[in-house]
Amino acid sequence: MSTDSLIEPIDDAIAIVAVRKSELAAWQQQQAEPIRAWVISCGFEAEAHAVLRLPGDKPAVLIGLGDTIDRWSFAGLPQSLPEGVYRIDGELTDEEATQAALGWALGSYRFTRYKKPSRDVAQLIWPSKADRAQVARDAASMALVRDLINTPTNDLGPSQLADAAQAVAKEFGATCNVTVGDALLTENYPAVHAVGRAATNAPRLIDIAWGNAAHPKITLVGKGVCFDTGGLDIKPSSGMLIMKKDMGGAAHALALGRMVMAAKLPVRLRVIIPAVENAIAGNAMRPLDVLQTRKGLTVEVGNTDAEGRLILSDALALACEDKPDLLIDFATLTGAARVALGPDLPAMFANDDALAAELENDARETGDPLWRLPLHSAYAKDLDSKIADLNNISSNGFAGAIYAALFMQRFVDPAVKWIHLDTYGWNSKARPGRPEGGEARNLFALYRLIARRAK
Repeated sequence: MSTDSLIEPIDDAIAIVAVRKSELAAWQQQQAEPIRAWVISCGFEAEAHAVLRLPGDKPAVLIGLGDTIDRWSFAGLPQSLPEGVYRIDGELTDEEATQAALGWALGSYRFTRYKKPSRDVAQLIWPSKADRAQVARDAASMALVRDLINTPTNDLGPSQLADAAQAVAKEFGATCNVTVGDALLTENYPAVHAVGRAATNAPRLIDIAWGNAAHPKITLVGKGVCFDTGGLDIKPSSGMLIMKKDMGGAAHALALGRMVMAAKLPVRLRVIIPAVENAIAGNAMRPLDVLQTRKGLTVEVGNTDAEGRLILSDALALACEDKPDLLIDFATLTGAARVALGPDLPAMFANDDALAAELENDARETGDPLWRLPLHSAYAKDLDSKIADLNNISSNGFAGAIYAALFMQRFVDPAVKWIHLDTYGWNSKARPGRPEGGEARNLFALYRLIARRAK
């Protein structure tokens, strides 16, 4: 996905007439009788994503906006309209034009690495008031998430994920250090090593740095489990089927970092990704093993399928060592979050109420929803272990997302403002602009949160 489907003006572009539900009656009254009768006879009510070809000498398409224009309003059109060049009729505000162009770019996305598409997407003339730089930045970052998640593990293991990170770093002149295999033990990332050592594609810790050290420090951490068998506590086949997406947190962190760098925000950015495959072999970690961690806490492995929080423990401890002004982590972490909130609402945890409220407001304003769950401290005792500092799972089957967040909080410096996002990273069904497969969520809200801190 890029802005290739957005082009410069040509003379014979097909008109797209976009109408809100509240404006439909007034619009109809302004039309000639044949068009008015056609629209009524077809039952067009301007519902969101409704499309109707208009009769007449000059081809035109009527689309419904529902109640408002957002980035998804035009996103279904590039692949549903016939091939050709289109233009949006009527005046759009700067923001509406930007969102319309972004939606067109998002709706043009197709994962084509292994299968050639059967047709070209429709093209749109750039809306005149659109912020082209923002559209290009946002579309490319969304595509990065989708492409990384959609790529199967035989082509995107820990080494290839590191290659992707290094490519992003090189694009923007950032540094990227990668610690691989047994060097993880030497450099004190024991939990990352323990989770990933059974895979033939060795585990690694990816560390990107960019920007002026005098600017506010923003650190992003992403769970990079490139495939999760569950380890010796092996998943059933149905639970393993889409586990190529278990590096979705890493994809989000890398893409948000890309947005920040592309916009040249005045921040000191750091992106940390522990990249592993949770595989099964003779040297795989076992249930009730006790692992060392970078922070010095010992962890009893109550379940090898709760591996994401283990690798994140080392990454979060590393992140806190230089005291960032804001720490954000992304992880496709728990099924419990999906049971509670479904696939479209990432669960958000934060150790600062004002910060959480700020992000909630950004999520509303950007149409990028999430839902806060509590770091309920009374539950923390359920992570106790009789032989280690803590267990990686709770002693009961409830509140799995909260227990995972509480576990991770043990590795975060209380003085550091921290946001944890338990996200799904996947569309289970196709919708306009959002094909089935890998998906990014909350990049727009978090970018706004970070941009406000840039100075």
